[in-house]
Amino acid sequence: MSVFIFIVTHMIPADPARVAAGQDATIEMVERIRVEMGLNKPLPVQYYIYIRNLLHGDFGRSIMSRKPILDELLYRFPATIELSLFSIIFSTCLGIPLGIISATRRNSVVDYTTRLISMTGMILPVFWVGLMLQLVFYKKLGVFPFGGRISLTTEIPPHITGMYLFDSLLSGQFHTFVDCLHHMVLPGFVLSNVSLAIIARVTRSSMLDVLSKDYIRTVRAKGLAERNVIYVHALKNAGLAIMTVVGLRLGAIIAGAVITEAIFNWPGIGSYIYKGIENMDYPAIIGATIIISFLFASLNFIIDILYLLIDPRIKY
Repeated sequence: MSVFIFIVTHMIPADPARVAAGQDATIEMVERIRVEMGLNKPLPVQYYIYIRNLLHGDFGRSIMSRKPILDELLYRFPATIELSLFSIIFSTCLGIPLGIISATRRNSVVDYTTRLISMTGMILPVFWVGLMLQLVFYKKLGVFPFGGRISLTTEIPPHITGMYLFDSLLSGQFHTFVDCLHHMVLPGFVLSNVSLAIIARVTRSSMLDVLSKDYIRTVRAKGLAERNVIYVHALKNAGLAIMTVVGLRLGAIIAGAVITEAIFNWPGIGSYIYKGIENMDYPAIIGATIIISFLFASLNFIIDILYLLIDPRIKY
């Protein structure tokens, strides 16, 4: 991923030295900055230097702010994690029941409605959904705020985890908690839109597959209550596929928060990448992408380990 993003960012027809120096800078100033940033060296040499520094925990400095990129990412990271957790919890808590209901009432009105909602959620573009929600719920109805993490008149909670919802609860600031939750509803819904659809579809297909097995017919023939058949036997055996897609969607939510955070002015890693692209800030783009790639791979690894808790037949 580091090789790929390094090459792609350097293929963009723009001069980062000119961006760092400003449009009014002279040629001599641009060349001096180019030497300072090491942009005068061949691309393989630049990559070697970058990886060498990266292995020592140095992500470089932002071209625009001149601040260490790792410090800026750590500052913005809790905002993205908080929004991502809210989105995946919302989509999971709603998607799994919808999938179960759709599977147990196959070819019914409920099933067709759930499948229509899932299909719509996967088709509609994220930016369009976000803009429409802002238009309706902010401009027309005035129910939710336009964006941001917290109101200007609300006191920011003490920094404990960096996630305002948790910090406000831990510090007993319930008014701040309600205000932060109020700001999180619209971006959280937009970010969970696709995940909700995918989780519902995967839950439905997994449940349909399990409910057609012989052991399900056996437990039903023994007179076991339908609720126990569905939630104890069927759902548990369909849990591997559901857990896999939930974990993958959490990684996708973190990686795909760029558009949502930009629309709702959410100060996370996504908006950091968006501003980096807008300002041709190559080190910021590369650093944030590598962090997200690492998180995505780590989530996949954690999911593989969690398989042991669901299916005792799996041994490592």
